[in-house]
Amino acid sequence: MAEIGLFEAMYSARALRRFKPDPVPDGIMTKVLDAAIRAPSGSNAQSWVFIVVKDAEKRRQLGAIYHKASKILTALYAERPRASHFTDDQYKRFMSSVTHLFENMHEAPVLLLACLRSAPAGAAAFSPEVQTAMAKAARTQGASIYPAVQNIILACRAFGLSTVLTTIHAFFEEEVKAIVGLPPEVATFALMPIGYPRDKIGPVRRRPVNEVACLDTYGKPWPG
Repeated sequence: MAEIGLFEAMYSARALRRFKPDPVPDGIMTKVLDAAIRAPSGSNAQSWVFIVVKDAEKRRQLGAIYHKASKILTALYAERPRASHFTDDQYKRFMSSVTHLFENMHEAPVLLLACLRSAPAGAAAFSPEVQTAMAKAARTQGASIYPAVQNIILACRAFGLSTVLTTIHAFFEEEVKAIVGLPPEVATFALMPIGYPRDKIGPVRRRPVNEVACLDTYGKPWPG
């Protein structure tokens, strides 16, 4: 495919959830993964692990877990108000796409698990102050894998593939790990279906910058 620019990729990499059955060539997946590992990671540890699931039975099993997890998410959607930037029609289209993936995750020709290997045991040797600080910062560990996930999204866009970042499989983390044989020290952070899209790629629609960015202090909109 002809190369596209970085900003074109960012502005058109929609979350698409309906896939054609066409297989994704291994050579292209290698390039997508090679783009992933160009991302930064904490202390340059590069502790990521990527599981590319092509086997139909494993995809079926992962899809079944995702479907089970979707019942929890559906209950959450039912109890919280719709985001204000959605029109009724936009929200219906969004939920149609989301529901399709709930039922058909296994149909994507590739399911990619983005994982992170934890640091070796030995935290007990740290001082109480350091252990407390580490516990408070535990939520930041995704900083070592989600930049790689974003690179995957952009690389997929460059090759005419579609994908979407999903995380609800983590409601049943141990079941997911058992399917692909992940050891205890490796945790999953994203389940990404990858394939050639049935729907149109791009553009991405977002709220304007001055609604979400502030200058110097909260509540003072960025003037751009």
